[in-house]
Amino acid sequence: MPFDLFFKLAQNTSVIVTIAYLLSKTKIFKNAMLLRNNRLEKLFLIAIFSAIGIMGTYTGISIKGALANSRVIGVVVGSLLGGPVVGIGAALIAGLHRYLIGGFTAFSCSIATVAEAGFAAVYVRKMNPKSLTWKTGLFIGVVTETLQMLIILATARPFAAAWDLVETIGLPMIVMNSIGIAIFVVIARNSIEEEEKAGALQAQKALEIAKVTLPILRKGLQEESARQVAQIIFDRAEVEAVAITNREVILAHIGNGCSHHLAGSPIMTKATQEAMDTGEMKLAQVKEEIGCRDHACTLRSAVIVPLYSRGDIIGTLKLYRGRDHGIGSVEIELAQGLAGLFSTQLELAALEEQSRRVAKAELQALQAQINPHFLFNALNTIVSLVRTDGEKARKLLIQLGDFFRKNIQRRDKFVSLREELEHIRAYLSIEQARFGDSLNVVEEIAPEAEDWLVPPLTLQPLVENSIKHGIYPKVNGGTVNIRCWVEQHVLRVVIEDDGVGIEQAKLEAIRQKRYISPTGAGVGLSNINDRLKYLYGSELEIQSEQGRGTRVSINIPAQT
Repeated sequence: MPFDLFFKLAQNTSVIVTIAYLLSKTKIFKNAMLLRNNRLEKLFLIAIFSAIGIMGTYTGISIKGALANSRVIGVVVGSLLGGPVVGIGAALIAGLHRYLIGGFTAFSCSIATVAEAGFAAVYVRKMNPKSLTWKTGLFIGVVTETLQMLIILATARPFAAAWDLVETIGLPMIVMNSIGIAIFVVIARNSIEEEEKAGALQAQKALEIAKVTLPILRKGLQEESARQVAQIIFDRAEVEAVAITNREVILAHIGNGCSHHLAGSPIMTKATQEAMDTGEMKLAQVKEEIGCRDHACTLRSAVIVPLYSRGDIIGTLKLYRGRDHGIGSVEIELAQGLAGLFSTQLELAALEEQSRRVAKAELQALQAQINPHFLFNALNTIVSLVRTDGEKARKLLIQLGDFFRKNIQRRDKFVSLREELEHIRAYLSIEQARFGDSLNVVEEIAPEAEDWLVPPLTLQPLVENSIKHGIYPKVNGGTVNIRCWVEQHVLRVVIEDDGVGIEQAKLEAIRQKRYISPTGAGVGLSNINDRLKYLYGSELEIQSEQGRGTRVSINIPAQT
């Protein structure tokens, strides 16, 4: 057995391995390892691996009327990395080429080429290319080259010549081509590991930046928040400039070009407008593709990623480099990761703002519900006192004015329990004027509770409900008890009456927020319950027994 055959095959294999290393640096090769190739890229891979197979044939060593070659490396690796379509496609082309060269093994080798690619494709059909090891590559190389020798023995004629050939080239081709396939697999694994490591580093950097910037974006996308975010990215991302825009103007530009990319000025670059028009990332690798109107601009490449909120494009994030083709996969991954995180936070900020507006609207609706009803009753009471007790009528008008003044001033700001109680007392002074001695109010307020912050118009509607639906229908009147104290850093409030109580069916409907009477009863309770749930995650606790009264409890944690 000529040992120089090992050496010559090793030389051929080293050429193919060098090509493999160069291929491993290309995006299309990395996509193959990640199973992300489209149809056009698959056709390109077929061309590449068939070319490697054909080159293995051309560099083969002529021996005994046949060729000792490395063709198998191209077609088998094509199957391992690109899948059955790529591997068998490359094998058909390389096999046909071998058949056309001729020789007594031409048909055998062409059939063997397709069979080898098919075996490799079947063997790894359920394996992720990233899980391939050099041992797997070595094993597949041994099996496929052994398969080729068997096909030559089975189909090449005369048999004696086929046997003599296999005896000479069999071991060198099995050993060297198996090693070549194993080395190819190692190079491929190293390539994808480098890609994943770079991606992981960018993901970590994006998360670090996001950790600092996301609280700022809670304010929404406006000039000051954009400036702070752009500065943070610029300090950490190692790029020449960072910019953030909304749909019309530049909100912030930090780094090179800031002399003419001014905050508040209209968007200057064609690429930015294209990114917003298409809703897709825009990669500009030369100055002309950026399309800046200032010809002296030193920024020469950029990646522009749209920012979204609730499905709509609201602006862009841009990373710039000062040289042509300066934007690589690192900058692209970072920009896309940050844009995704920022878009999520901006959407959350928009939802928070909407929730605040809804809560404010509910409070105003509650005020609108209470005020006309209360005003009507109060004025009727004062009218009835004008002729009989003018002084008392005057005092009630002052208290009524004080009640409505505080009601208007409160809006959506938190107030102290002391202020809320003053509001309740202004209301009670008019109600007691209406009911006289049939309405008693007892307050038990712990001193440490008076400074506790509470949402405005939380307790007064509950006191009104007790009087209106509990005490008023009772023939002999009754008592409303207001108790407030602090326990385990929580303000406990209980408003209790000894009125007529609530029917069990109606009580259950109220608890499930299904009860609203024709007069609007139930709306106030529902609004208060929703506000408490939104602010604190807690709800009203209502207990009632028909004929014995109703008890409503609220728990309010400390408000910072």
